[in-house]
Amino acid sequence: MFGESSFGGILRRDLLLAFRRGSDVLNPLFFFMMTTSLVPLATGPSASQLALIAPGIIWITALLATLLTLDGMFKDDFADGSLFQIILSPQPLWLLVLAKVLAHWLVAGLPITLVAPLLALMLALPDAGYVPMVIGLAIGTACFSMVGAVGAALTVALQRGGVLLSLIVMPLYFPVLIFGASAVHRAVEGQDYYPVLALLGAFFTFALLTAPFAAAAALKVGING
Repeated sequence: MFGESSFGGILRRDLLLAFRRGSDVLNPLFFFMMTTSLVPLATGPSASQLALIAPGIIWITALLATLLTLDGMFKDDFADGSLFQIILSPQPLWLLVLAKVLAHWLVAGLPITLVAPLLALMLALPDAGYVPMVIGLAIGTACFSMVGAVGAALTVALQRGGVLLSLIVMPLYFPVLIFGASAVHRAVEGQDYYPVLALLGAFFTFALLTAPFAAAAALKVGING
């Protein structure tokens, strides 16, 4: 139905490969769940204390779990040569990059967003924090995937580019982390959290309008480098 070098073709192929391997889906999800589950063991079972730190812990572990999967966004295609075919495709490269970003979010970001309420329940997060947490994570993990695509593209030809990738994208993740956790804190405290989510949405819009083009250019630089 879709050509291998079309938006739909790349999205379908990446999703099929991820679910066939299994580890691409399970590893970030298990990391997110295991790391978050360790927090009560380290801080104690006090519900009031857990509720205070729950938003920050969930957002930090979500960021790290997403970061674990970024290195492979383009590297597997580079290793088997299909990345060169993608770059030489008549389709706009930024659109094909966007397909890979969407596939990455569906594999890593969406499962984390769906599982987060269960972990928030374990961390005694008040009911008021659930809606902004889920909305924020859905937007925030998409931002992580888009911004991370630029770093993954720049380091695609490096054999051990994981550390450099983290150094490139981590400073750009800080605004998303701050806005996302702040929205949950404000909701728990009974304050208006919509302006904070609006800022998060603005960051998402900016990333959507710029990151695919930046990643497309970075792919050419990364491969030639």
